[in-house]
Amino acid sequence: MLFREYDFLNQNVKNRFVVAPMTRVSAEEDGQPNDTMKDYYTRFAKGGFGTIVTEGIYPDQSFSQGYSHQPGLATAIHADGWKPIVDAVHEEGTAIIAQLMHAGAQMQANRYSDESIAPSAVQPKGEQLSFYGGSGPFPVPRAMDDHDFREVKESFVHSALRAKEAGFDGVELHGANGYLLDQFLTDYFNLRNDEYGGSPENRVKFVLEVIEEVRAAVGEDYPVGIRISQAKAADGEHKWAGGEEEARTIFEALGNAPLDFVHTTDPDAAASSFGENTKTLAEAAKLFSGLPVIANGKLTDPVKAAQLLKEGQADLIAVGTGALANPDLPNLIDKGEDLREFDFKEIMLPQANIKDHELNQNIFNG
Repeated sequence: MLFREYDFLNQNVKNRFVVAPMTRVSAEEDGQPNDTMKDYYTRFAKGGFGTIVTEGIYPDQSFSQGYSHQPGLATAIHADGWKPIVDAVHEEGTAIIAQLMHAGAQMQANRYSDESIAPSAVQPKGEQLSFYGGSGPFPVPRAMDDHDFREVKESFVHSALRAKEAGFDGVELHGANGYLLDQFLTDYFNLRNDEYGGSPENRVKFVLEVIEEVRAAVGEDYPVGIRISQAKAADGEHKWAGGEEEARTIFEALGNAPLDFVHTTDPDAAASSFGENTKTLAEAAKLFSGLPVIANGKLTDPVKAAQLLKEGQADLIAVGTGALANPDLPNLIDKGEDLREFDFKEIMLPQANIKDHELNQNIFNG
């Protein structure tokens, strides 16, 4: 099943393998994409992946940037910089999705502002991630006001339009891992006492408004999806307090929104996500939303990945660290070759920027 075509992004993608979004802090200081990124993404396309989701791209020149050397889609110049990357990936017969990410309170570096914003003035748990260039506690964000609400929605809209202009096959709104949209969904981040806080139904409201405005701007035929998780980048153990019922509320709301897919990420996509003998996060998304689901989380093993597809828990399989170790993973699996082990130190340290040895690695081009 992993090698079956799938009707996705208004096309038949060649297989079910997806490169998961992974922060690589390798753009120019001003957020401009570059040749290093082009070579990096093209390797996955040459290696047989049917679809690629980019690393998180910041959408505006105010509060959205989260990391130094993070790529942007905040300007027309940024969009022009992405075009050669998109074209190179397309030349290999692979689809590419732009992930649009507003860091919110999980801001480690921002060249446009020293201040961060969030639903409420709540400091993220944990420490900044050193391999992404941060250190120490996160700053305490400023609680968003009406102007911020309008500005954030406009930034997602304008960056989605730039992604469409650059030739991306769709956009994915980053609603996972503790970034801004996920902060609205998270009980301890979102302490608002207005229509956007309190119950899960209220906490999902801003996310739905962003989706609606992006859809209205890009048109009915341009694919729009969202990434969802319980865990955060700096709080990996977090679970929704309401368990499966909260998952039902969130995913049913997303299923009724003008979305084309949901992308779930969990520490282990095949494991119960809400306690013993409960659904996986992907299964909950599939059941409650009714949308196509990309599942991510320890799915490098093709037998394990295929089982999720066979059980109907997911439609596509996203691979992260397995793809870093094996940019040619689909081709290797197809030919029965051994997969390489992921070496965190070699690839992610001292910082997670793209290394020369990655680009010089010989890949198995099917």
